[in-house]
Amino acid sequence: MPDTAAATVRESFKSVKIPSGGLHAAMARRLLTRLRDVMAGSGSAQSRLDKIVTLIAAETGADVCSCYVMRAGEVLELFATRGLNQSAVHKTRLRVGEGLVGDIAAHARPVALANAQSHPNFAYRPETGEDPFQSLMGVPIMRGSRVRGVLVIQHKERRAYAEEEVETLQNIAMVVAELVAAGELASSQEILLSGDPVLLPSRLSGISLNPGLAIGRAVLHRPLPTIRQTVADNPALELQRFLAAIESLHSAINDLLAITANANGESRDIIETYKMFAADRGWLNRIREAIESGLTAEAAVQRVQNETRARMSQLTDAYLRERLLDFEDLTNRLLQHLAGKDTAAESGTLPDDIVLVARSLGPAELLDYDRRRLRALILEEGSPASHVAIIARALDIPVVAQCADLLTLVDPLDPIIVDGDSGQVLVRPGDDAQAAYTQSMALKSERKKLYAGLRDLPAVTADGVAVSLHLNCGMSIDLPYLESTGAKGIGLYRTEIPFMVRSTYPDVAAQVELYKRVLDVAAGRPVNFRTLDIGADKSLPYFAAEPQENPALGWRAIRMGLDRPAMLRQQLRAMLMAAEGRELRVMFPMVSEVAELMSLGHFLDLEIARLHRKGYDVDRAAVKVGVMVEVPSLLWQLPELLARVDFISIGSNDLLQYLFACDRGDARMTGRFDSLSPPMLRVLRDLVRAADKAKIPLSVCGEMAGKPLEAMALLGLGVRNLSMAPSAIGAVKTMLRSLDLAGFSAYLEEAMEGHPHSLRPILNAFARDHGVVL
Repeated sequence: MPDTAAATVRESFKSVKIPSGGLHAAMARRLLTRLRDVMAGSGSAQSRLDKIVTLIAAETGADVCSCYVMRAGEVLELFATRGLNQSAVHKTRLRVGEGLVGDIAAHARPVALANAQSHPNFAYRPETGEDPFQSLMGVPIMRGSRVRGVLVIQHKERRAYAEEEVETLQNIAMVVAELVAAGELASSQEILLSGDPVLLPSRLSGISLNPGLAIGRAVLHRPLPTIRQTVADNPALELQRFLAAIESLHSAINDLLAITANANGESRDIIETYKMFAADRGWLNRIREAIESGLTAEAAVQRVQNETRARMSQLTDAYLRERLLDFEDLTNRLLQHLAGKDTAAESGTLPDDIVLVARSLGPAELLDYDRRRLRALILEEGSPASHVAIIARALDIPVVAQCADLLTLVDPLDPIIVDGDSGQVLVRPGDDAQAAYTQSMALKSERKKLYAGLRDLPAVTADGVAVSLHLNCGMSIDLPYLESTGAKGIGLYRTEIPFMVRSTYPDVAAQVELYKRVLDVAAGRPVNFRTLDIGADKSLPYFAAEPQENPALGWRAIRMGLDRPAMLRQQLRAMLMAAEGRELRVMFPMVSEVAELMSLGHFLDLEIARLHRKGYDVDRAAVKVGVMVEVPSLLWQLPELLARVDFISIGSNDLLQYLFACDRGDARMTGRFDSLSPPMLRVLRDLVRAADKAKIPLSVCGEMAGKPLEAMALLGLGVRNLSMAPSAIGAVKTMLRSLDLAGFSAYLEEAMEGHPHSLRPILNAFARDHGVVL
């Protein structure tokens, strides 16, 4: 049976007829068409705005038409008028909230008054000469979620404005918004001195998730599609397009319901509510009426979105304000269906210097974008240990997170400077700032050249202690770094990342090809393949995992593998087949007890036996088994654990969060607990000593290994194998070659006993005093 909600919408449109006559409909369409011609014409933005107010006054029969533009400091400036004194242009100003014009801007809603001068909010400005004009109608000029100005008409006689007239003026304001928001109404110098706040430079502060500098243009992740045509040539065709998009939207929502058919009741209720919103008659009718008045389907949807956003943003009830987010997402999805596009990443019109802007982002979503054009990532949310940050480090792009109001302040294609070193973002920077950062980027480029010169030099401390530096990777684009960095091998190959970027689950043959290519490129250097570590903030697009209240502590990694042994065994089988007699190093994540390791070893033995039966020559001695030490319970099972493994690797990110019961995905926890605190360092020291005693190789592959100061501490604790993102190897090698390790180790051991919170300040001071290059 057809979807009932979509059918209801379809039936409601059967009675829709485009008016062939009628003053308001005909006037609206004629006026919008003429406005479009003015917008496309020649001349300065000011001259076009002057023509626009003259045209509006003539077509509506108004005695006055005025346009106020938002300027710096929440001030509305009279920019153009027909009917008021021309001498008041660029002189008359009203604060937001002052007068009727300021009230319209403050509340982002229209006002229509038969006797404006008697209204308590009326503010008299004698220089305008508005004494004779009694009635007033004004609407906000909006672009996105922001009021950019106010459009006003006035009449000498007292008259009541019809609802259709208000609708017409709102549609006109949609067109005027294109001119106002384009930034052509003032020179760059005027903007800097007194200009439009939308165009003024802004500085946002956040936290650095990956260092580096970048200059580029903003690309909003899943933004509203750019509306290239506001005025409709054929309203009947626009209604047909709108109906088709609504049906497509309902079909997509039904697909979501099918996916959640077996999910818990709450999840399904959320999608059902979402579906109900999509069939809301009031919402749909307002869009239909805007289309009938002469707007394109996209412009009509966006106009209703602006009105809904403005109305609901005034509410104080938290629940109702949350519903605004549902309507926002619903409207964005409808616009995507109208545009026939799925994601911004698929657009062929993206700039060559992408600075990706998002509220939050998954690792697979980041990889949707062309790496050659991706310059930086900025997030409203995000934490240092999130996996999208890890992917960004692998791509060697700066990342700044926790930037408040990011999506409110940034428009698509805004020029942006990202300072990942200090956690700063400059939106619409001035020429001086661009020149300064361009010079800084040149200096960084020189430093990278110096790091490249270290490639063939040994990773040996100043007092002769050798250290092995390895790569963390998970994508084929990482593999060339083995040669360019001089790394000794791959200390962590994240096998889940190739799974995450595919649209379907890779079969055994596809996995064999993948692992074989990695081993071939490694050319005899060790590769630690970590089995699938999905769950928490990493999900597979084709894997319908149930929602979990606390996913970081829930069903993830080898817990999934043990419960779904077919998936685990297929991966182990593919790795064994890809090795073809070469050494294979398999590492299991999220092991919590030795009993789990024994079960995992049993599955590995079953796959080896299976391949033997099929004629494969698999040498069991060439298969090395390792464990990620990241769950604290293993700390009390070390003798039994070390007796059953060939190597161990410390995942410092998860170990830190579990040790301190501190969710690494919660932005409020950022900086609360430090990896250089005495408790963490003592745990690492005890692990190193236990592994040395058992003669089991130990490495650190978490984020600590790739930061020079943290890496210095690890070396002081006795760690001799570090694995990190390719971009970190040059800095870490520079640090260790300048470090006298013996003296530092003694200092660190003593320092751990006398500081209750973090050793970071005193370790920085040690490096500075002893010439260690950080």
